Amino acid sequence: MNGFRERFARFMIGRYGMDRLGQFLNAIACVFLAAGLFSRSRWLDIGTLVFLVLCYFRVFSKNIGKRFEENQKFERIWFHVSEVFRRWRFKLQQSRKFHIYKCPNCRQKIRIPRGKGKISIHCPKCGTDFIKKS
Repeated sequence: MNGFRERFARFMIGRYGMDRLGQFLNAIACVFLAAGLFSRSRWLDIGTLVFLVLCYFRVFSKNIGKRFEENQKFERIWFHVSEVFRRWRFKLQQSRKFHIYKCPNCRQKIRIPRGKGKISIHCPKCGTDFIKKS
């Protein structure tokens, strides 16, 4: 087993290897493979093959600069996509613990803890007081 590991390590010298884009492509191929097991669609099998070939092409590529640029573009896109879900999750968590009210005068958002009954809210921006149920 050690001999195989050493030969593979020598083979991978100067090659790009696995990165986040490669992991993503591999995960997509696994999803297509699982979906193909249930639906028996040729298109899913072709999609699985395409994603696996693309993943392993990137892993064994010797053009490290090009693969690095591709990964950086993927990381930028992935950050924007994941940020949308992070914001959505944060708003969901906040809505469980707090009420968000807008000041009737200046429209400033004010966060009030839930379960305190009827309370007087003081707007920190314009100083208006108004009563709401928390």
